[in-house]
Amino acid sequence: MKIARLLYLLILTCLSLALNAQDKPLDSTLQKADTSRIIHIIKSDIFRRIKNDSTGDLNILIGNVVLKQENSLFYCDSAIQDPRNNQFEAFGKIHINDNDSVHTYSEYLKYTGNNKMANLRQKVKLTDGKAVLTTDVLDYDMNAKIGTYYNGGKVVNGKTVLNSKDGFYYADTKEVYFQNFVKVVDPAFTMATDTLLYNLKSEIATFLAATTIKDEKSRIRTKAGYYDLKAGKAHFTKRPIIDDNSQIIIADNIDYDKKTSIGIADGNVFYRDTAQGITMLSGGAKLNNDTKGFVAYKKPLMILKQDNDSMYIAADTLLSAFHAKDTSIKTLSTDTLRFFKAFQNVRMFSDSLQGKSDSLYYSTIDSVFRFFRDPVLWTRGSQITGDTISLATKNRKPDLFFVSENAFSINVLEDSIYNQLRGNTLTGYFIDGEIDNMRAKGNSESVYYLQDQDSAYVGMSYEQADAITMRFIKRELKRVTWVNGVVGTIFPFKKIPADKKQLRGFKWREAERPKNAAELFSY
Repeated sequence: MKIARLLYLLILTCLSLALNAQDKPLDSTLQKADTSRIIHIIKSDIFRRIKNDSTGDLNILIGNVVLKQENSLFYCDSAIQDPRNNQFEAFGKIHINDNDSVHTYSEYLKYTGNNKMANLRQKVKLTDGKAVLTTDVLDYDMNAKIGTYYNGGKVVNGKTVLNSKDGFYYADTKEVYFQNFVKVVDPAFTMATDTLLYNLKSEIATFLAATTIKDEKSRIRTKAGYYDLKAGKAHFTKRPIIDDNSQIIIADNIDYDKKTSIGIADGNVFYRDTAQGITMLSGGAKLNNDTKGFVAYKKPLMILKQDNDSMYIAADTLLSAFHAKDTSIKTLSTDTLRFFKAFQNVRMFSDSLQGKSDSLYYSTIDSVFRFFRDPVLWTRGSQITGDTISLATKNRKPDLFFVSENAFSINVLEDSIYNQLRGNTLTGYFIDGEIDNMRAKGNSESVYYLQDQDSAYVGMSYEQADAITMRFIKRELKRVTWVNGVVGTIFPFKKIPADKKQLRGFKWREAERPKNAAELFSY
């Protein structure tokens, strides 16, 4: 027993001497190094020193190993320390506590103390207390506070999960730079890109390459910008595209607030309602992704697609939204209840019909255009004016019009020769884009020119009646019908009084008529 006790005390003495000796520089090379960066042994259940003449002695540490360098602590099951080169390899349950700010875990570690480089392998986990980075291979520069992985990694930040093949973690700035096959999964959306910068603290994702973001409502494609996941706000640049099953939006820049579903599009805005076949172009627009409504400004232009004769409408401001759902009308879905409003300097153009007014309202419920304040319509050789004009369409083609108050129709035959019809109200019907007939009611007056078989003008007829109907064939007036209280006069063509050639309120506004879609903005 005495011999055994003596041997035990001898072993403890040798171990103590070895532990004290390992903290001292072992050669002149290490003596010249920064002594503040020497790796110290704090704890180990078993300590062994192995003599190695070629590379210097090695320390074998087994069981509850704790090493320290400056403010960094290293925990592991076992380690092999190379004091001469100021480095070690660690095995088992490894934990690095870097100044109590970043904690790193793995099953294998090679650490070089001179440059504070940690090479971690197998089940690597790095966390700053909030976000967690996991990978199988991580090189962590504890001096620069930068972690790098190359064979796939995942970052979990709250409910947001980010994956990529390669990544760079910046501990000081709390940023991760993801590269190659980047995917972000959040309860509210998924994101796919090739390059992404993500701030773990602010939760702002900055797009550095083509990126696609999908949620339950829409898909966003952008090449640059950022998304604030915490605030739900985004700024997309370089012609981003937002689309869903019923609409598509493209612009130079789009700012989007997910919480309000409001987007502000700026610069060469393109909006298309794919369900309705309606397109809107403008310099800027405010959009609502929930209601599919928008307000367009900066020279907006709306295009209503038709088979061979699309309609173009321009104004200072264009507004569109969906009507509230009427559950009593089961045949109508919310996708068919859109309405449009245009304000100030409204101009309209199609090959068969042109128009102008101060404001306009159009609803897909009844397919009626309503023009307000000094409206005027032109169709082929005819002009229609009044206080308010309603134009009903069928399959987006003119079907009939109604003018309330101060209704006036002018049909040009040639320079200074006009057939005219006026009344309190005026109703007209179209066939294949041409006016077939018109009926004026209330204090009606008409002027029309008589022609012989050779189409030479022989006279002019002026009539008054309660109601007057004019019928046309191929744009030519063929028949006039008067009802009640008819009073009229026929003047020979060469003896028409100058004051009888034009009805009261006559104004031929051909100069205001847009000749093509491009002229809608020449005002």
